[in-house]
Amino acid sequence: MRLIDEDDKEISEINMTPFVDIILVVLIIFMATATFIVEGKIPLNLPKAETGEPKEIKVKRIEITILKTGELFINDKKINPDLLEEKLKQLKGKDTVVVLRADQSIEFQKVVSIIDTCRKVGLEKYMIETKRMD
Repeated sequence: MRLIDEDDKEISEINMTPFVDIILVVLIIFMATATFIVEGKIPLNLPKAETGEPKEIKVKRIEITILKTGELFINDKKINPDLLEEKLKQLKGKDTVVVLRADQSIEFQKVVSIIDTCRKVGLEKYMIETKRMD
């Protein structure tokens, strides 16, 4: 009769509990990140244009958003309109393109004022984002 020591036993199965724990943590992180990405965009009712089409910009871009309430955002961060010129000077680079996103109900004068401020800073390239008419 031979005594079997517990240390000599062969491992016949893998403990899956740590693996499942890691996968669940990764899944939770993925779900939380995906939620923030979707919620990160500022809801805006863009004006419609027959020729509106998405364009990929390969150079540095500054996205300026004007809500119908008049609130101003630069790259999805709220900013005081009085500090716009200073902020644009900080973000300006060579070949920087300004993408203007304005609610369709906003006064055109506000858009023109933003363009004017961009030109004062030396930003001459800009696009106005629209939504394609269906």
